[in-house]
Amino acid sequence: MRNKWFRFCLDINVTLQARREGRVFNRINELRGTQYWPACGPQWRAVGTNVLNIQGHRASSTSSSSASPASKNASQSPRPLDGIMVVSIEQAIAAPFCTRQLADQGARVIKIERPGVGDFARDYDTRVNGLASHFVWTNRSKESLALDLKAPKDLEVVKRLLPRADVLVQNLAPGATARLGLSYEQLKASHPSLIDGPYSKKKAYDLLVQAEAGMLSITGTKSEPAKVGISIADIAAGMYAYSNILAALMLRQKTGKGSKLDISLLESMVEWMGFPLYYTYDGAQAPTRAGASHAAIYPYGPFETGDGGSVMLGIQNEREWAKFCSIVLEDSSLTLDTRFANNSLRVQNRDELRDLIYKALSKYTMSEAVAKLEEASIANAAVNTMRGVWDHPQLRARRRWTQVDTPKGVVPAPLPPGFVHVDDGAEGLRPRMDKVPGVGEHNQKILKELGLEN
Repeated sequence: MRNKWFRFCLDINVTLQARREGRVFNRINELRGTQYWPACGPQWRAVGTNVLNIQGHRASSTSSSSASPASKNASQSPRPLDGIMVVSIEQAIAAPFCTRQLADQGARVIKIERPGVGDFARDYDTRVNGLASHFVWTNRSKESLALDLKAPKDLEVVKRLLPRADVLVQNLAPGATARLGLSYEQLKASHPSLIDGPYSKKKAYDLLVQAEAGMLSITGTKSEPAKVGISIADIAAGMYAYSNILAALMLRQKTGKGSKLDISLLESMVEWMGFPLYYTYDGAQAPTRAGASHAAIYPYGPFETGDGGSVMLGIQNEREWAKFCSIVLEDSSLTLDTRFANNSLRVQNRDELRDLIYKALSKYTMSEAVAKLEEASIANAAVNTMRGVWDHPQLRARRRWTQVDTPKGVVPAPLPPGFVHVDDGAEGLRPRMDKVPGVGEHNQKILKELGLEN
């Protein structure tokens, strides 16, 4: 019997409130996650408890008290979300990744955590000078406010923060919001524009969503499926939440109205599965799991060389195929071989073609094979380890590394795509790259702002 205990969503509810000419234009906007019950047919239900409440006023403070080395020189540079305050009761990856990107753009993000232990993602591992790799990645430039939300006095702090916030994010466990008095029904009297959908008692984990979205059916080898090596469903939902929030804010500036948004982990993954979905259109055979090779284009994948190395190469059209045969394989007659006359036939006969390629590349070292591929203008890449990425010459040449501070010292960090380096003289956005906070590091500062320092 299939396990139905899946909660598939980053469930985000949004209220946009715009102020113009002394009037307030309200429109309730909902980013609602969904639940699919396979055994019951295509019944889609709203689940989850994450809430984003976006209001039209500016935050009273815009920056963290702990600027990183990378941010100090750029502290005066304007950023798109300067003045926006985000209060986030968040954990794990999807919601923290969304709010970290808002912080990159200048938003002030106050992360509410459990006293003493904080976000459970802090304990995933100890790889970064004793800190967790996921946490360091998704939580820079935030302020940590440690509160026991089961204690009335701490819960009151959250309620004192809400009127100041532009964005409220919740991704507490199912049912927790009601127990804490933070459900929609309990908040609507004081926050009438806030909305939340009914939520399930199901849980969602990245790997479960990868499976339900069909990702595992096309990933891995013929004998065994494999998960993607990163939390791709969490990341996808975080990206869509972030981009849709930005779009809604832009639309609010133009129209004074909000927009209805709807995002879930499952739906985010299904969007990224567009190619295999259309590949199986009208009952066609699904892509075969092909390991690190492409399922529908061949040759496109890793191939071993004579010195035990490996090179990734890709043939995209017949012109490239002809040059690959003549220059790399040194056998132009293969272009006349009916088994390999077009891409569909090369995919169909990939085993025979793979043997021919392996035989040809066995004569070369990896560097020699790359030189041949370059001569033929065939796209290629090294099969890098993580060490190779840390030391990648292209990232160094484009100055894509900076630094962020942490409770255990300064660590390197890649710049977010699209941003320019703090010290770069070129025009462009400079991201906030402030400290990864310790648990409760900003309690005194935030409580003082609220007049609650005692």
